[in-house]
Amino acid sequence: MKVSIVSIVVNMLLTILKLIAGLVAKSGAMISDAVHSASDVFSTLIVMIGLHVSEKKADKEHPYGHERLECVASIMLGMILALVGLEIGIKGIRKIVAGNYENLAVPGLLALVAAVISIAVKEWMFWYTRAEARRLKSGALMADAWHHRSDALSSVGSFIGIFFARLGFPIMDPIASVIIALCILKASYDIFKDGFDKMVDHSCDSDTEQKIQETVLSVPGVLGVDDLKTRLFGARMYVDVEILADGEQKLKDAHGIAEQVHGAIEHAFPDCKHCMVHVNPTEIQEEEK
Repeated sequence: MKVSIVSIVVNMLLTILKLIAGLVAKSGAMISDAVHSASDVFSTLIVMIGLHVSEKKADKEHPYGHERLECVASIMLGMILALVGLEIGIKGIRKIVAGNYENLAVPGLLALVAAVISIAVKEWMFWYTRAEARRLKSGALMADAWHHRSDALSSVGSFIGIFFARLGFPIMDPIASVIIALCILKASYDIFKDGFDKMVDHSCDSDTEQKIQETVLSVPGVLGVDDLKTRLFGARMYVDVEILADGEQKLKDAHGIAEQVHGAIEHAFPDCKHCMVHVNPTEIQEEEK
């Protein structure tokens, strides 16, 4: 919540700065950048709501918890970003297609200064938010971090467009708006895909599954891994594993091995919310005969 509040305050100040600079300096690119920053405020509010709701404990109606609501927040954020990007891109394309480039206003120096300030501030916000997202292992907060990075990139596009427009190429200002739109659309796609993957029980990456298997095989008494399934549940993961154990041993001993596997996985992978271990017997004595 602290990160989100800082983000809202910074984005509100940047929105005001960019809007004033865009209007006074007559820069369409800077006004587009201001709209992007304004969308950051709204998106951060969505992230805050999603994080707050996802932290609710499991109840009778939701025995597996509410972590997936964080994914819903990420998906909504991706959709909002896509709409913002499309609107900015369409306006820029219309200006380019309309022609009459000599009638386009040349942006003032204030717009250039605002772009530089925006690049510096938003890049700092990206690193700050990303560090906290990694510490908290929050997908929604990580999505917000990349939103800051997309805003920094859009400000780079604004700077380039305004700079060349002031050199006598006014067409570069609407072109910069289109570049900004493409940056926003790329960020929206990445955020939407990440949230969607976590909503549909997407498996963990192959490296993680390999490490899980190695952890299981390191437990004494485990003779092999018959099956391993993983799924992402919001920012957490579930593990279902079938292990091979000596079929001649007592049920109590086999259960003890399963408990050790369960504990080893949850210790090695703090993001694991739940682990289910199933024991399959193997007749070692018969195999030796």
